[in-house]
Amino acid sequence: MLGHHYTHSFLETAIASVNAGCNLELSYGMRNNVFMHIPQALAMGNITLQMLRDRVRPLFYTRMRLGEFDPPAMNPYSSLDLSVVQSPEHRNLSLEAAVKSFVLLKNVRGTLPLRAQDLSSQHLAVVGPFADNTRVLFGDYAPVPEPQYIYTPRRGLEMLGANVSFTAGCSEPRCRQYSRAELVRVVGAADVVLVCLGTGVDVETEAKDRSDLSLPGHQLQLLQDAVQ
Repeated sequence: MLGHHYTHSFLETAIASVNAGCNLELSYGMRNNVFMHIPQALAMGNITLQMLRDRVRPLFYTRMRLGEFDPPAMNPYSSLDLSVVQSPEHRNLSLEAAVKSFVLLKNVRGTLPLRAQDLSSQHLAVVGPFADNTRVLFGDYAPVPEPQYIYTPRRGLEMLGANVSFTAGCSEPRCRQYSRAELVRVVGAADVVLVCLGTGVDVETEAKDRSDLSLPGHQLQLLQDAVQ
C-alpha cells in the first residue's frame, strides 16, 4: 500500500488494513512490520478491541482445526515423513499430474511423444539453461525438494537409457554469456534435439515483473542456432 501511495506510513496502513477486514500480514524478514503498529492504532482509537478480536478469531480457529495446539501424538500429520510423501503411490500420482498438465502447442509429423524403446538407437542432444539445472526448475513460492527427487530433462532421459549429449549454452537463465560453438558441436551430432528455455525466479518473480515476454539474454539466439 505504501508502494502504491495509497497510505503514507505503516501505522496508516495497519489502520486501513484492519478496518478493511485484513487479518494476516505476510512480512517475512521485517523486524518492524505493518501489524506491529496495531497497538498504537488501538490506543489512538482508530480500531476497536472488538474489531481486533473479530479479526483474530478466524485465524486461531483455523490453527486449532489444523491441530497446531494439540499434542503431536494427536496430530496424524506429525508422523508423516519421506517414506509416505515419496511413496510409490504418491510419486505415481505426481507423474500422472505432470503428464496430464503438459500443453502441446504443435506436434509436426507426430514427433512426440518420444518412445522409450526407440531412445537407445537415437542420439539426443539436451541443451539450454534449463536442461540440467535443478535450481531453476521451480517457480516462486515453490517448496524446496530434496535434490535426489529432482529430475531434470537430462537426468530423466538418461534414466530411460537414452544416449544423451548435453550443453547448457549459458549457465543461467539470464544467458548473458553464450557458448555458440559448444552448442553447435553438440547439436550437430544429434538425431533429436531438446531445447530447454525459460525464465525462472532469477528473471521473473514477485516484485520482479518484466515489460515484455521475450526470452532473456541470448536464449532466442540459442534456440535459433539449435534449429539451424
